[in-house]
Amino acid sequence: MNKFTALSSRIVPLAAENVDTDQIIPARFLKVTDKAGLGDNLFADWRYNADGSPRADFILNQTPMKGRQVLLAGDNFGCGSSREHAPWALTGYGFRAVISTSFADIFRNNALKNGLLPIVVDRDTHQQLFSLVAEDPETSVSVDLATQTLRLPDGRAVNFPLDNFSKSCLLNGVDEIGYVLAMQDRIVAYEARAGA
Repeated sequence: MNKFTALSSRIVPLAAENVDTDQIIPARFLKVTDKAGLGDNLFADWRYNADGSPRADFILNQTPMKGRQVLLAGDNFGCGSSREHAPWALTGYGFRAVISTSFADIFRNNALKNGLLPIVVDRDTHQQLFSLVAEDPETSVSVDLATQTLRLPDGRAVNFPLDNFSKSCLLNGVDEIGYVLAMQDRIVAYEARAGA
């Protein structure tokens, strides 16, 4: 997992609310245990026609949206089943952060474990961001994980909540297993003392 410290990016707006994990990555793509290629199937049923051709009107298929790392989503993003493939698909596409007013708990936890930062903002900030992107599609934001702030185009800094453990894992680029493995010397020393 890549370290997450700071990020500046233009925004991909996706105003749909209650986007569930089956819309993020349809069930037919869950047969894989490898993350490679899942980004190609992100929002597949919205992104592609039945013949596999891209839908020109879907936001991710519009040329100016390529390479953007921040998704601005509607309320209750990631609801539905607990598939870990959803954050895999989002990060596989290139997203590093998703901004919403709320996230489903299981999706939020899966996202954090896979290097995707879910940023919760208040409704006014959320609406302001959608308005700014509608006025200027080149609108960008900056994220500073250490201070847990989202900096808006007007310079205003908005704080977002994040637990200390998840923050530490993201800053260090480790998941829960990596965190434990980093403590291996301490664990060995403890076991040696406890066994003596």
